[in-house]
Amino acid sequence: MKLIGVDIGGTFTDIIYTDTDTDVSYIHKTPTTKDPSIGMVKGITELCGRYHINTEDIDHIFHGTTIATNAILEHKGANVGFITTKGYRDLLQIGRHQRPENYSLTQEIPWQDRAIMQRRDRRVVSERVTVKDGKAFEKVPLDEQGVVQVLDDFKKEGIDSVVVGFLFSYLDPEHEDQVGEMITKKYPEFYVTKSSNISPQFREFERFTTACLNGFVGPKLKGYVASLESRLRQENIDCDLMIMTSNGGVANSGRVSEKPVYTLLSGPAAGVLGGQWAGRLSGHDRLITFDIGGTSADIGIITERGFAEATAGDTWIAGFPVQIPMIDIHTIGAGGGSIAFVDAGGAFQVGPESSGSLPGPACYGRGGTQPTVTDAVLVLGRLDPENFLGGEMKIYPEKAIQAVNNLANQLGLGLYETAEGILTIVNNNMANAIRSRTIQKGFDPRGFSLAALGGGGPMLSVEVAQILEIPEVIIPPYPGITSAAGLLTTDLKYDAVQTIFIASDQVDINYLNDRFHALEQDITGQLKEAGFAENQITLDRYFDCRYAGQGYELRIPVSSGMIDSTNIMEIWETFHKRHEREYGHAFKDAPIEIVNMRVTGIGDMPKIGDPNFTQGSRSLNEAMVKTAPAWFRSEGDLKTFATPHYMKNKLPVNESFAGPCLILQKDTTIVIPPDCEVTMLANGTIIVKTGGEV
Repeated sequence: MKLIGVDIGGTFTDIIYTDTDTDVSYIHKTPTTKDPSIGMVKGITELCGRYHINTEDIDHIFHGTTIATNAILEHKGANVGFITTKGYRDLLQIGRHQRPENYSLTQEIPWQDRAIMQRRDRRVVSERVTVKDGKAFEKVPLDEQGVVQVLDDFKKEGIDSVVVGFLFSYLDPEHEDQVGEMITKKYPEFYVTKSSNISPQFREFERFTTACLNGFVGPKLKGYVASLESRLRQENIDCDLMIMTSNGGVANSGRVSEKPVYTLLSGPAAGVLGGQWAGRLSGHDRLITFDIGGTSADIGIITERGFAEATAGDTWIAGFPVQIPMIDIHTIGAGGGSIAFVDAGGAFQVGPESSGSLPGPACYGRGGTQPTVTDAVLVLGRLDPENFLGGEMKIYPEKAIQAVNNLANQLGLGLYETAEGILTIVNNNMANAIRSRTIQKGFDPRGFSLAALGGGGPMLSVEVAQILEIPEVIIPPYPGITSAAGLLTTDLKYDAVQTIFIASDQVDINYLNDRFHALEQDITGQLKEAGFAENQITLDRYFDCRYAGQGYELRIPVSSGMIDSTNIMEIWETFHKRHEREYGHAFKDAPIEIVNMRVTGIGDMPKIGDPNFTQGSRSLNEAMVKTAPAWFRSEGDLKTFATPHYMKNKLPVNESFAGPCLILQKDTTIVIPPDCEVTMLANGTIIVKTGGEV
């Protein structure tokens, strides 16, 4: 099958094509456009034209997007109206009485200071489901006339997206379903979100917020998907469009248009999957994925069990709680476009402000004048201006020198000391972020390899690894487009969840088996509707568990098949161990509660094969382009080194050589400092020994 993966970043749109029958792959990068769909379609047609690919033969396009994320970060979404249970109008404003910064007098509380909708657009109607022992057993009828009045008011007020969230709809969605049908019949132009459809689980503040975020970004993402599919059809590309979701899987365009909130980590999630692919190619299963783009860097953790999933307390976007399954990813404002400056207090700072793609770093020659990380790398001789983007994009060393020199004059330092200072600051910021995401979770970073991803990862990651004493850096075959490649390694993945409250001393095994069976049937049906046969479907099961009285839970895997008393005891033991690893302690005599049960359905998708870098004549002499001066710190001093520049596609396979050197390829430049050892595998993966602890 012929597959295309497209990841749209803030600076570049990354594209990879692969033919699963021949394992032939091609890559392409193009600047990101204001309307991302224009640049994406343009990039696909350019790639197909260059490599003589018939667009009508493409079977699937896999896409990572930040449309929903940016809409929330920039607070540019739909006009949302919210209908909820009488007495709960201000729940979205009150939240859980949390203060993000307990002692700040000027702190921002996002759900109050940047509310998704105004109070006038939050309306209530009479309805109620009474709950006993975690089950719905009595109802107050829905006030249908009140619903009609609210909808009429919304229409007059210019609302274009309506969210319905009732207090106990996660147990019984009937009233939400009724309102949804009424909206569709009376005002079909409204975008409709039901909280029971987005997140059917307890905690009404988080559930309502998630549903409202879905309604906020829904019209924008739905319009984007429709526009993208239309542009693709105009280029004779009429294939399945699959979009990356936050859980590490993809979903079809129809499902994403209905549940766009599930795409909030679409782009970063693809990077973690690309890192997982790099680990498989190199035989490593304990990785810290480090995806450095133009604006930000994303950090993920992969262990023998696969990528880490975020716990309920970690699933926040722009200060809002989001109640959906997510890969555990931490993002910091540090990338190739991060701007270096002297702050009001005279301190030397780098980031989080970025130059983006326009104007971009000073060396791009697009009007940027402020020094960035990329400019510093170029000044230090760690970029080859003749081979940037494979020679397709011209960059200007003199503009980088001018920008860094201006900063050097403010600091009273030399040109190269300032450039190296920029990298020292950004590298240590990144190292501190990695420490916080590993040590805080009970992991020693020295026991992992660092996967260098993104256009900036191979430029900076080796020095970051040295700071952290990480012994190896793994650089995948196409590091600059790893997120796009990661899209071609995943499967279609749908989630189902049901809230239950069962204490460990009151477990009803038959009830658990019945509930799992119902969830499995539901998910299997959805996957079959999406075109998957029974033998293409895998089901994973989980419990969300906590100690009785706790306000947070941990996700524990449940084996397939019928649950019995032995399984239950294994689940309790796994929970104790996981709690101790995450929080440093466990209460082995305390009762445990199961609060949610989950089923993840996985539909097997075609995937990218292993690249082959063994063709043709290969040696270091043939790979060398030139030798040029570059500046590195060695033995405490900043020194000039005669640094070889090698073309990656000519490097010998399984032959080690030493740094310093630059390894050039179209999508990135790999910077190897002195005293490091480099080996390229037959699949194009590069292993760098950093001299750190083993």
